[in-house]
Amino acid sequence: ENDGVITWELVVERINSDLANTMGNLVNRTIAMSNKYFDGVVADKGAAEPVDEDLKAFVTAAYDKVEAKMDELRAADALTEIFAVFKRLNKYIDETEPWVLARDEAKADRLSTVLYNLIEGITIGAALLAPFMPDTADKIVKMLNTKIRDFETLGTFGLYPSGNKVTDKPEILFARLKEADVMKDVEKIMEKQRKEAAKQAKLEEKAKEKAAGASQKAEKKAEAKEPEKKEEVTIDDFAKLQFKVGEVLECQEVPKSKKLLCSRIRVGGEVRQIVSGIRKYYSAEEMVGKKVMVITNLKPAKLAGIVSEGMILCAEGPDGSLALMTPEPGKDIPDGSEIG
Repeated sequence: ENDGVITWELVVERINSDLANTMGNLVNRTIAMSNKYFDGVVADKGAAEPVDEDLKAFVTAAYDKVEAKMDELRAADALTEIFAVFKRLNKYIDETEPWVLARDEAKADRLSTVLYNLIEGITIGAALLAPFMPDTADKIVKMLNTKIRDFETLGTFGLYPSGNKVTDKPEILFARLKEADVMKDVEKIMEKQRKEAAKQAKLEEKAKEKAAGASQKAEKKAEAKEPEKKEEVTIDDFAKLQFKVGEVLECQEVPKSKKLLCSRIRVGGEVRQIVSGIRKYYSAEEMVGKKVMVITNLKPAKLAGIVSEGMILCAEGPDGSLALMTPEPGKDIPDGSEIG
């Protein structure tokens, strides 16, 4: 089942209602009134009325609500609580009617207090919004000539400096969108995505065809390369060879060689130096600590000028790659153990 339905029409509606109207218009109206009535100076004159206390209680309680939603990883619900603050501030404008207060000089202090409360509420709202929309929050506080507050302070109303001055050139945070214009842009985006998807599908199809061809070649090559049959030996001849488990203690690349590794391998009570042509398939670092199968009674021989005192057993794949013969995973076979 779907958790929700998202359409471009709904996106436009939410941008226009929440971002452009509820928040953007609130910020611009408040700054515009501060400039119109008090030349941008925001001062708390202490002319409070009961309606102010309800606003302050609502705004200062918002942080705990947002935190509770985020504790449950409910980010969408947390944003709903933040925008509830901006909606409450819009309601406060309707309740206090600043434009009516402005007509009466005797109510200048009350008008100043109302605008201060709006600026303070917007500042708290911006701090709540910052983790979700940091650029927008930063734009808001810059226009209010303040900064983003710490979360610990959001339960206190009245920290905005009285007498501070807001910008006289407020920025439009979010312009209203026309659905028809947006849908034209959406169609262009979708057409581009369709072309890119078709192009990607062709590339993937070519890659599959190439991979299939390579696989067929590899299969044919594997079929064609049969292991060379060697002369039969007697059980007595085979018994002459001594196979033991050894543990690689150290391993180094042989200088001036692209194929050889030189390993020091502990086999029971002795440590042997063995040179092997496995550098293409194993790095010196990954060899250290491995348990390997070793022929221990070969006569020492020199490889690239280094004495080799045995042979590490490997299996060769159809493509010529080598894989170490190691004890069965999960079985703790001590070094020095006989194989046979």
